[in-house]
Amino acid sequence: MADKKADLAGPGIGTYEEVEKILPTDYESLLDAQDTQIALAKLKRYIEDNLCKELNLFRIECPLIVDTTSGVNDYLDRDGSRTPIDFHINNDYNKNPIDAQIVQAATKWKRVALKQFLCRYGQGIMTDMRAVRKDYFLDHDHSAYVDQWDWERVIKAEDRNLDFLKMTVTKIWKVLTDSEDYIQSEFPKLKNSKWPNLPKELVFLHAEEILDMYPDLPRKQRETKVVSEKYPAVFIIGIGWTLQDGYPHEMRAADYDDWVTPSVVKNGKQMHGLNGDILVWNYITKRRHELTSMGIRVTKETLKDQLQRTNQLNFLGLPYHKAIMADQIPLSIGGGIGQARTAMSILKKAHLGEVSVTVWPKILKDMCAKRKIFVLE
Repeated sequence: MADKKADLAGPGIGTYEEVEKILPTDYESLLDAQDTQIALAKLKRYIEDNLCKELNLFRIECPLIVDTTSGVNDYLDRDGSRTPIDFHINNDYNKNPIDAQIVQAATKWKRVALKQFLCRYGQGIMTDMRAVRKDYFLDHDHSAYVDQWDWERVIKAEDRNLDFLKMTVTKIWKVLTDSEDYIQSEFPKLKNSKWPNLPKELVFLHAEEILDMYPDLPRKQRETKVVSEKYPAVFIIGIGWTLQDGYPHEMRAADYDDWVTPSVVKNGKQMHGLNGDILVWNYITKRRHELTSMGIRVTKETLKDQLQRTNQLNFLGLPYHKAIMADQIPLSIGGGIGQARTAMSILKKAHLGEVSVTVWPKILKDMCAKRKIFVLE
């Protein structure tokens, strides 16, 4: 059980000795630095345009910083291990100051934005979100700098079910697999038998089912087994709900995704949750690789339930939470698709630093250089 507890501490937890074992020794990028940037621009444009088309979204701007008192910043988990960067804006000689935070994710802000942009039922928004997550361990697929396609769409109460979630996920998966076909038509070098494409079929599994498959393994190892040995692309449902072993599959914040609602009975067990993550097998690093997290959002009833379960009922005093409790913002479904993560997978890269520019420790850059992995400066 101790290992499982440690496994819940969050992504990127490890050592550089472990990273050194992960990084491939026989790697050579299929595209040079210039072609990578050209391909990256084409890929991003294709995905943005087709996400908007498939999900009926329109593109908006989103904040990099938010007011601390708004309650819309994302704490990513519920154990307090990943906190945002706070700073004080000494405005007007400190007569009218603002206490602000750098965004960690726009999850909650987007739901409020649906009302701001007068979105109707079935309509939604998509944004090019940038964030800073200072508490990650920096490795080949975790960065302090985060770029995501964040999206949110208005739904009705009758849409809050597993079938609707799966239908939406399937549309997103088609956009991602089609984007890989498209970019390979533009850059044929990317079609390589050594590193297979994303599978056309995405397999849906509940977190409880994966625990049943591998009851003696911690969460990350269970995910690795599933995508490496059974299904190279899975959507794991019900992340946040406490499983039969006494732990959630992964900590998930209590105030955006709904992970408490009973969804379906399988194998005689009641499964919970209307959210999940897409994970794929990375043939280059030979590791599990998360592309997107998404879910149907909480109602005022499930928000209160989840906050109570996580001892966070004090959040109900914040403006965002008050708006949900007062039915002032619409019911919605939404998610975030990692841009660099997706590009890393589709452009067959070994490291996030090949497709995004941020800071990396010298020890990691030196390891990469020895393996012909050239991170951007």
